[in-house]
Amino acid sequence: MIDSHCHLDRDPLFSNLDEILSRSKKTGIKKLLTISTNLISYNNILKIIKIDPMILGSIGIHPHEVKDYNINFDYIEKEYNNNEKIIGVGETGLDYYYENSTKNEQIESFKTHIEASIKCNCPLIVHSRDAEDDTFNILNDYANEKPKILMHCFTGSKKFADKLLDLGSYFSASGIITFKNSFELQEVFKNIPNEKILIETDSPFLAPVPMRGKKNEPSFIKYTLEHLAKIKKLDNNEMEKITTNNFNSLFFE
Repeated sequence: MIDSHCHLDRDPLFSNLDEILSRSKKTGIKKLLTISTNLISYNNILKIIKIDPMILGSIGIHPHEVKDYNINFDYIEKEYNNNEKIIGVGETGLDYYYENSTKNEQIESFKTHIEASIKCNCPLIVHSRDAEDDTFNILNDYANEKPKILMHCFTGSKKFADKLLDLGSYFSASGIITFKNSFELQEVFKNIPNEKILIETDSPFLAPVPMRGKKNEPSFIKYTLEHLAKIKKLDNNEMEKITTNNFNSLFFE
């Protein structure tokens, strides 16, 4: 298994990293992609990725953080090219649920990340909440340049998913698909082609059933995998192979 999106720089993960990695390996996880959300986060990630060969990282500014942290095209390109364990750009995107940053600030930052990912020819890790139209329209503006898009923790509508599939997007399923009230989301994932699906924890957030109420961690990804396998009517081993191959295809081919 591969956890395609976690935040190892956040506590309680960071302060218990040895135990977190041990449990991850016992669960059968082969790679962990720890995601940057701001420049402090990124500097911590540069240290974390040196701890174990299984840990990989990204560079980016979360839409909630763009008011306080600015990042430019040249910096992203330099950092990506100078470190082989930094394998993606993000997490970036649009989040209109909270008013942490203005729409214009988020959009400009999003475009910077998109353009950098295209120049680097690497995956773009996209966060989208209450912003389906703007997210799609901005990504679609770059369609001719064929960005490698990963919709992280996807909770969008079927219409949104269908439009993103036309752009070649991948979609990451989080613990949210295990929640009792996630019927619509489960239907969306049922209709996404198997070759476009990854799994993630987004830990320490969004612990899946039956671990809800606890701080999430990468080893809990097995519950998301099992639930996704049921949704797709596949056995767990087959689902594991599919999501692992998809991660490797997206990030290493």
